[in-house]
Amino acid sequence: MAILTESGLIHGVINVQLQPYGDERGRFTEFFRREWFPQRDWRHVQSNRSDSRAGVLRGLHYHFNQVDYWYVISGRLRVGLADLRRSSPTFRCTETIDLDAAENRGLFIPVGVAHGFLALTDVTLVYVVDNYYDGADEHGLAWNDPEVAVPWRSESLPTLSGRDQANPLFRSIPPDTLPK
Repeated sequence: MAILTESGLIHGVINVQLQPYGDERGRFTEFFRREWFPQRDWRHVQSNRSDSRAGVLRGLHYHFNQVDYWYVISGRLRVGLADLRRSSPTFRCTETIDLDAAENRGLFIPVGVAHGFLALTDVTLVYVVDNYYDGADEHGLAWNDPEVAVPWRSESLPTLSGRDQANPLFRSIPPDTLPK
């Protein structure tokens, strides 16, 4: 059983409170069911694992043909989100959501919402996507864009990949190339 609720700031982002079952042997948690997200056709499902050291920031990334569903299996991270969907009632809204493995929560991120995370500790994230990887559908936005202003609340500069360092500022992205 899972309890699904909207994130609060960005339309379509869904927090999933999971129900672990445990006894003296350990714990079992069902962390994903496609039925929880009927707004998407989950025919092509790919699962991935990302391991990051504390202080690493990945993103911001967005897609036109893929949703993400994230679940932290160890550690803590801060998810940064920015709604880039031109027709969304929350266009250009941003928010951060902390995910901790101890809390048993998942996070559904819809198409067109730029997303990334800052590893607050060493962290292992597993995520399910509804389409196979396609580099042509991998788009970026600068993590520290002053116009978008994701509230990372970090006191030190994060460690970024070369690709994420090269992500463009919002003003450099032609409006007609943003997700609808």
